[in-house]
Amino acid sequence: MLDPQPEYFLGYDQPYDYGAPVPGADADRGTLSSESTEPETPLETRHFGPAPQGRIVRRRKTKKRVKLTNGNYVVDLAVPQKLMLPRKGVKETTHTRYTAVTCDPDDFERSGFFLRQNEASRQTEMFIVITMYNEDEVLFCRTLYGVMKNIQHLCSRKNSQTWGPKAWEKVVVCIVADGRKKVHPRVLDCLTLLGVYQPGKHMVNTVNGLPVTAHLYEYTTSFALDPNVHFKYPDKGIVPTQIIFCLKEKNQRKINSHRWFFNAFAPLLQPNVCVLLDVGTRPGNTSIYKLWKAFDVNSSVAGACGEIAVYKGKRWSLLLNPLVAAQNFEYKISGILDKPTESMFGYISVLPGAFSAYRYIALQNDDKGVGPLASYFKGEVLHGRDTDIFTSNMLLQRILCFELVAKANSSWCVILKYVNGAIGETDVPDAVPEFISQRRRWLNGSFFAGTYAIAHVGQILRSGHSFHRRVALMIETVYNVINLVFSWFSIGNFYLFFVVLTASLEDPSLGVEGIKYFNKLAQFILASTIVACFVCSMGNKPQGAKFKYMVVIVLLSLFMLYMMVASVFCALQAAQQGGTQNSAMLFSVLITAGLYALSSILALDPWHMLTSFIPYMLLSPMYINVLNVYAFSNLDDISWGTKQDSIVESDLGAVVQNNQLEVDVEVEEGSRFETFYEDALANLKYRKPTAPKTPPTPSVAEQEQMAKDYYANIRTNVLLSWTLSNALLVVLILGTGDPSKTLSENGTTKTYLVFILAFTAITNIIRFFGSTLYLLARLITG
Repeated sequence: MLDPQPEYFLGYDQPYDYGAPVPGADADRGTLSSESTEPETPLETRHFGPAPQGRIVRRRKTKKRVKLTNGNYVVDLAVPQKLMLPRKGVKETTHTRYTAVTCDPDDFERSGFFLRQNEASRQTEMFIVITMYNEDEVLFCRTLYGVMKNIQHLCSRKNSQTWGPKAWEKVVVCIVADGRKKVHPRVLDCLTLLGVYQPGKHMVNTVNGLPVTAHLYEYTTSFALDPNVHFKYPDKGIVPTQIIFCLKEKNQRKINSHRWFFNAFAPLLQPNVCVLLDVGTRPGNTSIYKLWKAFDVNSSVAGACGEIAVYKGKRWSLLLNPLVAAQNFEYKISGILDKPTESMFGYISVLPGAFSAYRYIALQNDDKGVGPLASYFKGEVLHGRDTDIFTSNMLLQRILCFELVAKANSSWCVILKYVNGAIGETDVPDAVPEFISQRRRWLNGSFFAGTYAIAHVGQILRSGHSFHRRVALMIETVYNVINLVFSWFSIGNFYLFFVVLTASLEDPSLGVEGIKYFNKLAQFILASTIVACFVCSMGNKPQGAKFKYMVVIVLLSLFMLYMMVASVFCALQAAQQGGTQNSAMLFSVLITAGLYALSSILALDPWHMLTSFIPYMLLSPMYINVLNVYAFSNLDDISWGTKQDSIVESDLGAVVQNNQLEVDVEVEEGSRFETFYEDALANLKYRKPTAPKTPPTPSVAEQEQMAKDYYANIRTNVLLSWTLSNALLVVLILGTGDPSKTLSENGTTKTYLVFILAFTAITNIIRFFGSTLYLLARLITG
């Protein structure tokens, strides 16, 4: 028999004693033991086959007659008594409610569906959604446990007018899984152990001939599973948590999961604040409260976000991966400089879907159905032949932020705010293919949404803002336009800087023999590397060209190291020779590097400068070249996550009502799920391997050829415009000036580089000034 892993067993922070009873198990059910109670099978007759494809039902079933509720199939299922502590006798902890939803999310309330909170007449102050796809149980428990620790903190605030010992009754947690056959089996095991999910014959595919669109479970759990998948009970401070588990029948993407949350469940609960989380993001123990407080103290706040921090692993071990370290620096600088500056303007370009919050009433559409949510959910229903590539790429989180600020005649609720100290720790890609795929979606969405916001700036002027708010927003718009232009020419500017900085090493005073010929070779290799980025990006997925991308990234990092050495020599040369241009270049470099360090020190968070600055600098050419090239080369790929399922499943069965509006349902004998509970416990204890996923069969009807040609044509036009404009910039800068002088002495070239460096320095000064104002305002207002 394989030896189990005792340190992993649930319910204990110490290695598990296999002779001890299962926590809360009935005495007559025995114990889980590492020794089998069955006679030993001779070794020569043993057969080690694959893991079972599903649970083996080990008991008889019985028929139960269930009366339809409002014509809908709703059944209460008893849970094992070991899950009821410490609130036995309360139905929300003794029974899990299962509802087979047979309608679209927009028709949930009209179809007669309801939630337990409506029956209890509870007021929901905060509604939290956790969206997931096929993440594993560790990521799931990390997020859910973080939420439950936040609810624990809310219950501990005894002097609050809103929160207190009964605060858990004002918070509802909604878990939305994107596809019944996509969700990770061990995540379902975790939900089973919490009492939320119960597998069995009560789940059906159709009700009275109508296909089930979602399986809805409602339960109030009294304990938690921590990130190590160990039980945490009320003696550790855990308080009850109201959980709604929406298991979507089909895989229909994350935006559809948000539509279930906003359009199906939220209208019934009418929450004050909605919090969005992704599985894998763990909020700090007080982070959700801090987000909520931003809405409580300022009625003009429509949306808020905290700092997205990189999960660094135990003792920051994950920072040994240069890719993770670079993202850590990127996220930190965004939280220290970018988000506070945007918050001072009152408009944050994107509230990250991984951890953000919205005032529910601010999201509502007007009587004509026009508004933030309507604009946001267009991204779900508009596909290739229905809309243009511009709309397909942009209609996500960024457009929701713009529509909130530009909402007509709603000046009472127009501020988007950054909340320092509200930290959400998330996993980031630690491998190149996943990183490139993620940033392709982000870059294209950012580019098109930024263009949309600039083109529709008139909406801000018509939104009912005060004059001063309009001026501030227009200034921010101009700032965004300039940044958009410079990001467009980033690849050309990178090549120019490489050519000119390395040419500075050809100065005779340095005495470096043969460096001119080495520079010519380096320039050729760099140009070839950039061309290779285009070749690899056209039609190849990063997963299929991993080695090629790794070679490109290594070469770009070496070129960056060479540029850093050249910049040091250039700075020393500027200090010795003086001159307006050389001094300006030296000043710009010092400002750019110094402000990063100073702003981090003022924010009392300088550690990323020590652990992640060098990896970020070395990998910055990858951001400029690889990511931008791949994003522009794949504009025609409008997939955000996974493709939708279109097959109607029939593996669960169906129920049909009789003349008395009743249905006969197979349920487990005695309405107890003790065996399912122990099966889930064993699955997590022994880490049973999950069945391999069968790749979905592609459908010819998913993408018409005309739409493909349209997208490919637009992609080609944008890509040509981008590459030719950057090439023209390089030719104009390098081809003008006195031909008798070297590049390092060319006045036109040096003037342009000084202009770019000065602009970068000014931009950083603006960001530093905005972040400092934010810190002062936070210090004054508390």
